[in-house]
Amino acid sequence: MIVKQKDQRVGIFIDTQNLYHTAKNLYKRKVNFANVVKEALAGRKLIRAIAYAITTESEDESAFLSALTKAGIETKVKDLQIFFDGSKKADWDIGLAIDAVSMAPKLDAIIIVSGDGDFVPLCRYLQYHHGVQVEVVTFGKSASASLKEAADDFFDLSVTPKKYLLGY
Repeated sequence: MIVKQKDQRVGIFIDTQNLYHTAKNLYKRKVNFANVVKEALAGRKLIRAIAYAITTESEDESAFLSALTKAGIETKVKDLQIFFDGSKKADWDIGLAIDAVSMAPKLDAIIIVSGDGDFVPLCRYLQYHHGVQVEVVTFGKSASASLKEAADDFFDLSVTPKKYLLGY
């Protein structure tokens, strides 16, 4: 078990697509990102909370993005990529990783809100090269086992899903 000190400087990096689809698939609900951030922060000093989002073809995310901003969460948005063959790609992994690495010298703890195993190398890099505490927060039922193992702490939203889902 890790120690969470009140004076720790914390950065929270939210893979919104990952959390959104996980909640939708497991619970048929939307995520209460404000509650997720509050719980993950655990009374520590928030330096920045950034949500990485994708705009879809319908472009109906304005209410969602507005809600994130009202909750004190910065948003970084990019368009859904649609390829000639009709395939689609919605991915912010590199952007999230670059931001986490760039901000690491100013942080004591980095919280990655995602269950994506692609973040394992990021966890290890942050721990070994910056000495930051890396925590992962997501719904454990669909989280990568290697990501859970790589993190210094894993917080499973599935334990009390009603706290982190809207209309549960």
